[in-house]
Amino acid sequence: MAGVLYIVPTPIGNLSDLSPRAEETLRSADVVACEDTRHTQKLLNHFGIKAELVSYHEHNEQQRAAELIRKLESGLSVALVSDAGTPAISDPGVPLVRAAHEAGIQVISVPGPSALVAAVSASGLGTDSIFFGGFLPSKPGQRRKRLRECAEIPATLVFYESPHRVAASLADCLAVLGDRQASISRELSKIHEETLTGKISQLITIIDAKAKGEFVLVIDRATSEAAIAEKDTPDLKERVRALEAEGMTSRDALKKAAKELGLARSEAYRLLHIDGE
Repeated sequence: MAGVLYIVPTPIGNLSDLSPRAEETLRSADVVACEDTRHTQKLLNHFGIKAELVSYHEHNEQQRAAELIRKLESGLSVALVSDAGTPAISDPGVPLVRAAHEAGIQVISVPGPSALVAAVSASGLGTDSIFFGGFLPSKPGQRRKRLRECAEIPATLVFYESPHRVAASLADCLAVLGDRQASISRELSKIHEETLTGKISQLITIIDAKAKGEFVLVIDRATSEAAIAEKDTPDLKERVRALEAEGMTSRDALKKAAKELGLARSEAYRLLHIDGE
């Protein structure tokens, strides 16, 4: 009889957040698959748990998934954990879970810590519809393109961000999404936990001094397509005018500005002429 694959969330900061059920699952599992064996070993040591650890991270997911499936098919139980939070949520896990389903192996998810849920619940923004975008792209052009793709989604937007990019990402959010209401949570469940709320423009002015720890950005939904277009257009127009002032032709300026902002040229043309200019 095949074993069971357990998805086990681990604390995102406060070790007391490991639930009794998660602890018991880790204690009874034959194998614990984890991102960093050293990190997970510290967690297991804290709770006095002894288990066989197998590395499972973004660089070996495909290969290790096949190995773990063979263990499961042999009757062993496997607990999948990430360094913090819920596995497969912007963390390794999807290939293994998918392979388990394809092999007819039972998958059981143990509810637990999640930075996504913690940040949204503390944001004060709407929770009836939530769009989770994971980590934003690191390159500015790709990041703005991604934000434009999300701009009209009728839901509260949620992104993860690293401390060295959060200021730049907020600036791009302001340029692309407009000055929406937002919140930033950092160091969730840790000693210096903090959730800041306000307009994106307000958060930009205070974020540099706070740029430590991992961040969760929660951004209010758009009010209407017209409002989005109104917010997008000035940024594009200003860039085109600046490039024209540098000596570029209108056509070349539009092409370059569209590329910088992650827009298709046809969409840039539409936005540039939305007011009939």
